[in-house]
Amino acid sequence: MNRGAVVAIGAVGALALAVGAGISWISGKEFGPLLPPREQCQATVSGGSVVVSHEQAESAAIIVGIAVRRGLPARAATIALATAYQESGLRNVTHGDRDSLGLFQQRPSQGWGTAAQVQDPHYAAGKFYDALVKVKNYQTLAVTVAADKVQRSAFPNAYADHEADARILASALTGQTAAAFSCTVNTDSLPAETMGRTGLTPRAEAVRKDLAETFGKLSTGGFQAGGVKTGHMEGSAHYEGRAVDIFVKPISAPTTIKGWAVAQYLVARAEHLGIRTVIFSDKIWTAGGRSDNGWRDYTAPDRPGNKDTLRHLDHVHVDVIDQ
Repeated sequence: MNRGAVVAIGAVGALALAVGAGISWISGKEFGPLLPPREQCQATVSGGSVVVSHEQAESAAIIVGIAVRRGLPARAATIALATAYQESGLRNVTHGDRDSLGLFQQRPSQGWGTAAQVQDPHYAAGKFYDALVKVKNYQTLAVTVAADKVQRSAFPNAYADHEADARILASALTGQTAAAFSCTVNTDSLPAETMGRTGLTPRAEAVRKDLAETFGKLSTGGFQAGGVKTGHMEGSAHYEGRAVDIFVKPISAPTTIKGWAVAQYLVARAEHLGIRTVIFSDKIWTAGGRSDNGWRDYTAPDRPGNKDTLRHLDHVHVDVIDQ
């Protein structure tokens, strides 16, 4: 990603800022925006900001989620992201040099797995981390050096070009920085669904399975066979089988970080999974017209109950679009 490449646009004084796969337009105040906001995702931490497409966000979320599942440090996620940026632009490509494929351009002929396996982002990220943790002192090596010891690239210094963006994404998606990753998602109408055997609609069940594939076994609730009838506020998506709660108990600094990793993963995958709402730790993200506002303050309902639960301090709530 070449952040900071600026091109002047005519007399109106508009600027085109190159960001990943597309162009984000910023106009002079007197003229207003030249184009409507585009669907994209953004991570903002103290070290800066980076914009990615939905496709890139989905890939980055899986890469980081696998690191979180394995208990690896954010440094490992940074190295993996910088590598995938350089190798594929954070896209699960179906081509490459010789038989290179997927996010990390892994070569089946070099023992990375079958063509189908290396194009599975979960498998590909796992194989990258398998190799990375065997690199002696990888956490203290320069990012580009650690990456090249895994990849053996013809351009070993190229990974450094993506280190800054990778650090920002890793900080947000590992949960080290709260409410730092958000996406603008326009909610198209989707067919209404009925509750299945688990007490979840197919879309909600897909969210649960997606989380399990990336993070492994999670403590989940808010649904049951036949549907839940009580325990939630009136009109809750839980009663329709459209919501899942992911518990992060007991409340502590490490579990809150894990909660933010899960919450921001869900936002990164929101377009793909048809997610409508994510709530965690006094913050809420909503797809549709308000998604370009990012994470907003969440006001807990004024009703009896455990205040930590009402404020979503001990669980991440996610619900899907109804129709």
